[in-house]
Amino acid sequence: MSIRENPFGQVLVAMVTPMNAEGEVDWPSTEALMAGLVDQGVDGIVVTGTTGETSTLTDKEKLQLVTVGKQVAAGRAKIITGGGSNETAHAIELYKASEKAGADGVMVVTPYYNKPTQAGILTHFRLIADATDLPVILYDIPGRTGVPINYETILRAAKHPNILAVKDAKGDLMEVSRVLNETDLMYFAGDDGNALPTLSIGGVGMISVTANIAPEPYRIMVDAVNRGSLPEATEAHKLLEPLVRATMTHVPGTVATKYILHGLGHITSPRVRLPLVGPEDDQAAIIEADIDEVSGVPGVDFSNFRPDRNAAAGGALPKVAGTTR
Repeated sequence: MSIRENPFGQVLVAMVTPMNAEGEVDWPSTEALMAGLVDQGVDGIVVTGTTGETSTLTDKEKLQLVTVGKQVAAGRAKIITGGGSNETAHAIELYKASEKAGADGVMVVTPYYNKPTQAGILTHFRLIADATDLPVILYDIPGRTGVPINYETILRAAKHPNILAVKDAKGDLMEVSRVLNETDLMYFAGDDGNALPTLSIGGVGMISVTANIAPEPYRIMVDAVNRGSLPEATEAHKLLEPLVRATMTHVPGTVATKYILHGLGHITSPRVRLPLVGPEDDQAAIIEADIDEVSGVPGVDFSNFRPDRNAAAGGALPKVAGTTR
C-alpha cells in the first residue's frame, strides 16, 4: 500500500489531567507536566483521552486543555484531542470546537454503552471525519466500550481521506498485520506492553500511558526501530517492563500514573474524579513493589520516590459535572 505522511508523530503520550485535592483541574501542574513531556522529546500529547479522565471532564475543560497544550508546546509537539462522545452529534460539535481551539488531530473512540452495530460505528466515524479537516485516529478499545471495530469496518473506514490511523487497544496483532497489509492506515500501540511488538510488525508508534512518567525510553525504542536496531529497542522494552506493570496492571492506568507522578513530585496531587478512587493500601503496596524493580530507565530517578498513600485515598466530586453522555 502507499505510505501516507504521518501528521501525528510516533511517540505520543496519553496524558493524565492533573487535579487538586478538590478534583478541579490543576492548571499550573498541567502546564508543567506538558512542558516536561515536550522537553523530553515526545512528538505529541493526547489530551482528554481515557487516561486524561475524559468521561468526567466538562467540554470547557477539554477545550482549555487543547488551548493550554498548544501554548505550552509552541509548535514543538502536536496536541491531539481524544474522548469524544457516545452521542454522534455531541462528538461532532466537540471536535469542531477542538479544531477551532487549535488541535492538530482528533482521536475518536468507538461509541460506548450504546453498543451500536458495525454500521452504526462506521457512520459515527465517517460523520465525525466529515465534520473536521483534522486528521483522525480511530480508537479501538473494546474492553472499555463494549464493542470492537471489526476488521471489515476498519477497511471501510480506511477509505475516508481524513481517517489516517488506529490506536489499537484490542491487542490482536494478527489483525493489525492484516490491516497494515491491506490499507495505508497507521497503527499506534494502545497498550504499553505492545509498543515494541506493534512497531516490529509495521506500526508507526505508541500512545502511551507510562510515557507520562518515562517518555525517553519510548523515544529510544522508536528511534532504534527506525534505524533497524532491534537489540537496542528490545533493551528499552525490557527496562520499561516493571514500570509498565506498575502503571497498567493493578488499578486503572490513570490512578496508578497519578500515584507515581505524585510520588516523584511531578504533580501536586494524585487526585482522580469519582467514580475513580486512589489505590487501596494493598494495591499501592504492589505498585511500589513493582517500582522497586525499576532500574536503569532513562530519564527517571526513583531514588526520591515518596508516595503518599493518604493523599491518594478516595476520589473527588468536582464543582461542575462533566458533560460526556
